[in-house]
Amino acid sequence: MKQFEVPPAYRSGLISQIKQMRRQADRMKKDFSPTRLQIGRMTILLARHFGFCYGVENAIEISFRAIDTYPNKRIFLLSEMIHNPLVNADLARRGVRFIMDTHGRQLIPWSELRPDDIVIVPAFGTTREIADRLAQIGISPMAYNTTCPFVERVWNKAAAIGEKQYTIVIHGKPQHEETRATFSHSAHVAPTVIVRDMQQAKLLADFITRKRPKESFFELFAHQYSTGFDPELDLQRIGVVNQTTMLASETQAIADYLKQVMKTYYHLTDDNIESHFADTRDTLCYATNDNQTAVIRMLEEEADLAIVVGGYNSSNTSHLVELCEQKLPTYFICGPEEIDEHGHIHHWDLHRKTKLTTPDFLPKSETFTFMLTSGASCPDALVEGVIHRLAQVAGISEDQWEAFIEQSLLA
Repeated sequence: MKQFEVPPAYRSGLISQIKQMRRQADRMKKDFSPTRLQIGRMTILLARHFGFCYGVENAIEISFRAIDTYPNKRIFLLSEMIHNPLVNADLARRGVRFIMDTHGRQLIPWSELRPDDIVIVPAFGTTREIADRLAQIGISPMAYNTTCPFVERVWNKAAAIGEKQYTIVIHGKPQHEETRATFSHSAHVAPTVIVRDMQQAKLLADFITRKRPKESFFELFAHQYSTGFDPELDLQRIGVVNQTTMLASETQAIADYLKQVMKTYYHLTDDNIESHFADTRDTLCYATNDNQTAVIRMLEEEADLAIVVGGYNSSNTSHLVELCEQKLPTYFICGPEEIDEHGHIHHWDLHRKTKLTTPDFLPKSETFTFMLTSGASCPDALVEGVIHRLAQVAGISEDQWEAFIEQSLLA
């Protein structure tokens, strides 16, 4: 796989060594068991796969190269480069300005842009409408396009089934940048509707089977369907694609459910199901699949708690949190600074969308074990920082820490 130039501050000698050892021992990526590390009284179960993916490293490399190559030009990002506060803050400190926030709200008017400005398209991609607007200004949206190739693969799959007269059903978060971009591209070729979760998939099924009047569709799916959408006509033939960072099991469950709805309603068999339901296969990216599978395998082990590191608005990271929450106390943090010197952890509650503080969160027992993973947009340096911070809070001396690092790097 291509090696990208990523700022050294994002790297970790410890984590790089662990990943390299696992790759050498498991070149076919069939072993998803966690890496077990021991520091004093603390045992760490480190997920087999975590951290920066291909698309994220590609986006970071392109962005920082643009900064270094054009020190005298104005450089803008359409929105957050990736969902990690450290990376976005670094770009801002180096003079990059953000045109929109992560929700699509305008921060800088289009009228302020000039043809000689550099505008970077983030890893999530962008809508056709925004690309057209940039072109009208005289800025090529492809010159610094960091759209993840796995996102583009979803666009290509949607276009392929749209050309075969299927309506495109996107499993995704309607306000997420990637889903907004995918919706824009798919709606250009075919009727398109977004379903947020299984609950909305079941609502959609009611319109497929004509159990609900078509008029109520427009209220229940407000801002989630393409212009001119007709539920009576456009839900007769469908295909499911997804935001690449969704929970794999949920995407599969939604696709299987809607496929069965079609089979039952139209009296189909596996031999003729494609007359009403497209074969889209899985459109999750490899990193999302690997990271989720690694967490599922890690959860087969015994531990006292789990820590997930990443941006609080990161979709792929939030699903790792949801998986861990099913088994044990889970703390979602953006970095080591969220663990203070008093042994309190300041963490994000996904469900209430608020920051919580849990005092004395580490077990008082003589020994304890915690699980650790991070999202695809989280630098490895933050993961090492979390391990180091936990060691400090657990009363492990710096001498023990240095000995652990030296031993790990020599392994």
